[in-house]
Amino acid sequence: MTFTDMIRTLSDSVVDSLADFDREVALAAGLDPRRVRDWEAVSNTYFGRTKWTKWQRKALDRARTSGLSIDQLAFIETRLSLIDDPSTRWKTRLSLLNSRGTFDAVKRRAKQLVPDPEPAAPADAVKFGRSKMGKRSMTVTADERLLADTEQFLRDGIDSSKPAMPQMASRFEDLLRGNLGGSTDGNSDGAPVTGVPHLRPRPLVLVGLPDFVDIVRGSGDEVILGLTDGTTMTGAEFLNRFIATAGNELEAAVFHPQKGAVNLYRMSRFANQKQRDLARAAMPMCSQPFCRHGADACEIHHITPWSRGGETNVANLAPLCSYHNRVNDDDPRRRKRGRIHMRRGTPVWVSPRGTPVRRTHHPFGAMSTLFGR
Repeated sequence: MTFTDMIRTLSDSVVDSLADFDREVALAAGLDPRRVRDWEAVSNTYFGRTKWTKWQRKALDRARTSGLSIDQLAFIETRLSLIDDPSTRWKTRLSLLNSRGTFDAVKRRAKQLVPDPEPAAPADAVKFGRSKMGKRSMTVTADERLLADTEQFLRDGIDSSKPAMPQMASRFEDLLRGNLGGSTDGNSDGAPVTGVPHLRPRPLVLVGLPDFVDIVRGSGDEVILGLTDGTTMTGAEFLNRFIATAGNELEAAVFHPQKGAVNLYRMSRFANQKQRDLARAAMPMCSQPFCRHGADACEIHHITPWSRGGETNVANLAPLCSYHNRVNDDDPRRRKRGRIHMRRGTPVWVSPRGTPVRRTHHPFGAMSTLFGR
């Protein structure tokens, strides 16, 4: 096929080529995920389910005769996503399908009909990244005066002959931990600066007997424990910091290789604390394998939904962050975003094409820790 033949193929009745669009096939072919997303939006517009069927038929007929390329149709959909009202969106779509010319010409026309919205100030937020080699990143969006004051505070007294950022990071840690020696910096009332205390992790002990013996003997440096906040520590660190101290309590979760531990059946929709703890132990992170959230920050998801007769027992519970809990394909016939299955006592995400995907980041679930993969 020559280049001219390829362009002709892409131009002739291009919208109909997306009638049987398959996202997984497109990704497997090596296409840019952003392009795949844009093509999916075009396919959903012209061939997806909608209550605006009359408008959809009109738009499809016009798209077939417009001569617009896939990229032009995709840009139109991107622009139309700025319009909230469905009726206005369909009317504007029909107008844009009358556009002709190059990609830039269609782009200019689309921006005339759908101008950019007034930019809104970003919402206050604190975001945490995934742990990597014992480090994490934190991004803070807040009032500019607050952050300007914070920057000035962190820069105060640093050695200008040395790199600034490591010194600021050290001072930031001292501020959070309250290690500024009673400093009153930044407090107009003269009160000492206080900080964030060291929190004690509450991990369930998920370790086989031989490894536990090593930890108790003090030779547990090679034993890695996964915590439900998404971090790890060695067995020796856990022993020295949280067990071998006065007043600390120890929690342990007992797992059978196949059976669950607690069954409420349909007495209650919501998991009790013991069930939540066991669900966290079975999967210490969000059950979606690419998510960074620890189970402590997750909701408890019914694998078979409560509305479909799913019971509130450990065999039917899995931690999912609020986002992945919302987009999970609760209906097994809906193969769009993937869903959670329970396999050998461990929640496993299965892709829309039916492929189970194992978590490789923080793989410290109880079943793999106690009984192997």
